[in-house]
Amino acid sequence: MTTAPRLAFERLVGGYGEADVVRDVSGAVAPGEVLCVIGRNGVGKSTLLKMLFGLLGCRAGRVSFEGRALDGLDATARRALGISYCPQERLVFDDLTVRDNLTLMRPARSVDAFAPYFERFPVLGRRLAQLAGTLSGGEKKMLSFVRGLSERQPLALLDEPSEGVQWENIVHMAELLDAARGDGRAFVVVEQNLAFAERIADRYLVIEQGRVALAGRRDEVDRDRLLAHLQV
Repeated sequence: MTTAPRLAFERLVGGYGEADVVRDVSGAVAPGEVLCVIGRNGVGKSTLLKMLFGLLGCRAGRVSFEGRALDGLDATARRALGISYCPQERLVFDDLTVRDNLTLMRPARSVDAFAPYFERFPVLGRRLAQLAGTLSGGEKKMLSFVRGLSERQPLALLDEPSEGVQWENIVHMAELLDAARGDGRAFVVVEQNLAFAERIADRYLVIEQGRVALAGRRDEVDRDRLLAHLQV
C-alpha cells in the first residue's frame, strides 16, 4: 500500500521582484522519507524551501501538508502545524548562548533532552555558555541541525545542513536522520554534498535553472546522472 505524502507541492512558481526563480516545480515526501533536493548554486533550491515554509509566496501552484492546503498560511502558522525549517543563512541567534539557542522555544532551560545530540556533537555540550555568534561556521550548522531535529516536528526542511561540517560530523548527521526517519518523520533536505545525499536520500529532486531536471526514487537515479547535473 502506498503511503500518502506528508508534504506535496505541485507546479510551484515563485521568485523575487519580477524574476521567477522556481518554475513549475513539483514533488512530495512521505512519512519516514528523506527527499534530497540537489543542483548547482543559484538554481532555486533555497528559494523552493522558503516557498514551502511560507517565507516566500507562491505565484502559482499548491503546497499541502498532511492533505491540507497551505494557501495563505505564513511561516508561523506552518510551524504550528508541524513544520520545522533550518535555513542556510542566519542559522543561529548570534547574541544568545548555545544553551539559549537550543532552549529558546522550550518551557525550561534544561538541556537534558539534548544528551543524545551532545554524544554525537560533544563540542556543543562543552560550549553551552558560549555566544553562538563566536562558533565556527560548521559548529553553527551543527547547532541549527540539532535545534531543528530536537523539535521532533513531523516535517523538517533543512537547507545545506552539511555545509562547512567535517565529514565525521556529517556521518553523525546521517545517523540522526536515519533514527528520526525510523520514527516516521519526513525531511526535505537541500544538499550539494553528493556523498551525504547518497547516504540519506529516499528520493531525489534535481533542480536546474529553476525547473525539475530529474526526479525519482534512490534506486531509480544513478550517480552518473546526478553528477551530470552537478557539474559546471
